[in-house]
Amino acid sequence: MNNSSDYSTIIWSEPHCSKDALTDTYGWFMQFLLAVLAFTCLIGKRFCEPRYARRPWLIWFYDTSKQGLGAFIIHAANVWLSPHLSGNPCTWYIVNFMLDSTLGLLIIWAGIRLAQYYARLYDIPLINFGEYGKPPMCSAWICQCVLYAALATFAKSILALVLRLPPVVAVLSTLRLSPVSDPRLELAVVMLIIPFFINILIFWVTDNFLMYRPRGVSSKIKTKVRYQSIKKEKSGSEEEEHSADERLLSASV
Repeated sequence: MNNSSDYSTIIWSEPHCSKDALTDTYGWFMQFLLAVLAFTCLIGKRFCEPRYARRPWLIWFYDTSKQGLGAFIIHAANVWLSPHLSGNPCTWYIVNFMLDSTLGLLIIWAGIRLAQYYARLYDIPLINFGEYGKPPMCSAWICQCVLYAALATFAKSILALVLRLPPVVAVLSTLRLSPVSDPRLELAVVMLIIPFFINILIFWVTDNFLMYRPRGVSSKIKTKVRYQSIKKEKSGSEEEEHSADERLLSASV
């Protein structure tokens, strides 16, 4: 009985995830698969948008690529930091991920709103997230990418410093993903299964506040006005209707 109890204690207390588990072949495969699934979700979101409000592919790319760059920076930081902390690196990775998805996202959101405020206050459209000009300018996209990357780096740095505090390390270093004892299953749980479902929500929400929305008009009113305008245009020829749709789409960008 004692032997069984001792063995159970060892299984539950020893880390199953090795220091290099996040960066071995299996770990990189999990990361690649997560990235593909996450951005497939963003493609699906575009097709869920109403046809009259759907972003052109170029605008969609400008919006989502900023989020992709920020996610890459944060993910790379988590992969590098987790093995350097005391305890189970898989546990540290999921702890970092959950903090990034909550407090980190809040910091980034506040930074975006602050940038939009100063963009309107000082008339700096290049840093007004989601606005790229007509026609869309690559320079605006680059400026917003740099700013978003800076916000992601700032948020990750703040949370990384918090996780280095001795009281926090003392508590979190004892956590385990028990009763998951298989190293590959544990890695799949922390790098694919849990992040996938959370990323669906996070990417969807982040995309909503990265895309351009005109101020002063509620989304329901805008939808109704656009729908009525399109309905009136149907009395014309097919070519006139198509040009009317283009005018409406360009007015909403």
